[in-house]
Amino acid sequence: MSRRGLGWKEIPMGAVCWRPATEYRTGTWRSTRPLRDEAKCTKCLLCWVYCPEGAVKWDGEEVSIDYDFCKGCGICARECPADAIEMVGE
Repeated sequence: MSRRGLGWKEIPMGAVCWRPATEYRTGTWRSTRPLRDEAKCTKCLLCWVYCPEGAVKWDGEEVSIDYDFCKGCGICARECPADAIEMVGE
């Protein structure tokens, strides 16, 4: 089910169920990685909400991706309503 019509503040907490693996550097598992286009990014934060590993970071102003923990699943790219994230090969 797509939630592209919702902003991150409108997503019910029951829909967000993940435990980030920040204790383990899992970045070496991936074959593709997300590449974010800052010009397209609207900072809706859906990538931050949906990242199952907590690899998408938000510091209150900027969005970034911590590649040490990103597994390359592509969920952030799929949920981005602005198509600002593209999956590219490693």
